[in-house]
Amino acid sequence: MHHHHRARPPRPRALTPGRMAAPAAVMAVRPRFYRAGRLSPLTTLAIRGAAVLLLVGIALGGHWLDRAGLRDNIDGSVSFLDIVYFTVITVTTVGYGDIVPVSNSARMFDTFVVTPIRIFVFLIFLGSAYSFMLRQGWERWRMGLVRRELRDHVIVCGYGRSGSAAVGELLERGHAPERIVVVDTDTERLRIAQEWGVATVEGDATHNKVLEIAKVEAARNVIVCPGRDDTAVLIILTCRRLAPDAGVAVSIAAIENELLARDAGASIIVNPVSFGGQLLAQCTAGPHIADYVADLVTRGGKIELRERAVRAEEIGHSPRDMAGGQIVRIYRGDRAIGVLEPDAARLAAGDMVIELVEQPDPSPRRAGGGERDT
Repeated sequence: MHHHHRARPPRPRALTPGRMAAPAAVMAVRPRFYRAGRLSPLTTLAIRGAAVLLLVGIALGGHWLDRAGLRDNIDGSVSFLDIVYFTVITVTTVGYGDIVPVSNSARMFDTFVVTPIRIFVFLIFLGSAYSFMLRQGWERWRMGLVRRELRDHVIVCGYGRSGSAAVGELLERGHAPERIVVVDTDTERLRIAQEWGVATVEGDATHNKVLEIAKVEAARNVIVCPGRDDTAVLIILTCRRLAPDAGVAVSIAAIENELLARDAGASIIVNPVSFGGQLLAQCTAGPHIADYVADLVTRGGKIELRERAVRAEEIGHSPRDMAGGQIVRIYRGDRAIGVLEPDAARLAAGDMVIELVEQPDPSPRRAGGGERDT
């Protein structure tokens, strides 16, 4: 497999043939029919108001038709205005006793019609107050608490195929959902992401304000996969301005745009198209290469690639003597060292190592959900 654009800090690593997202087949969510509501808040409020008027109108009509069953204790006469007054007071409260039902039919109408109407009107008022006042205040307060706790989190810019696969793999690798923030402009994609418990921000990740809401300045890593190379480069520039120390991994479709992504400040560059082509070509040498590579980069396989710092007890020892894993590469400062090179004879303090770890009992993969990249 052909490798190119290897990392040399402060220059980034371009891993065109190095990383692969989890297969889309394992990222599907359970079938669910859903269509977002198209009514504006004002329209919804108007519908609820019309429902209240309809319910009050039903009570008013019943009282008017059976007005002979009502008695006015003030003047003895029941007029239309008395009916309106009695109906509104009865629906909203329990009345003052100045006008009362005296016939059996009037009492039964109040019992079996007006009382349920009173309950429905109360629920409509309560639901409207919650939807338009309490919920917004509660959500703003709750989101403020969540955002205040965000630190060392991962931001995924774009929840298409690549973004949903990345989120699914992060969850499978043990990342807490509350430490993942998805940024996208598509409300439906964000709804799918929210089903997995991750935080979401609706907006264009090329804008400073959107990434500030996602608290990019406190993020550990940013995964950029909006589906367009030009958008990806703009997001990288925005991230680098707001969070110069965060790791930025980007998916780039065109090889000629990798240089732009590198110059913009990407830490990791992934080219799925180039990698896929190279992997397909390698498969002509054997039918199991693609399966093995997928095993390496996904949590659900029998073998896994992990990157970690060298442990204190490993310093001074040969990487081939380490138990529990097989070290395949060492990163020492700005150098990448193969395990067969002379400099790899002894591990040193500050080394970063890439190791293969066996997974004898792979756990089932966690599903995610996303649609197409745009």
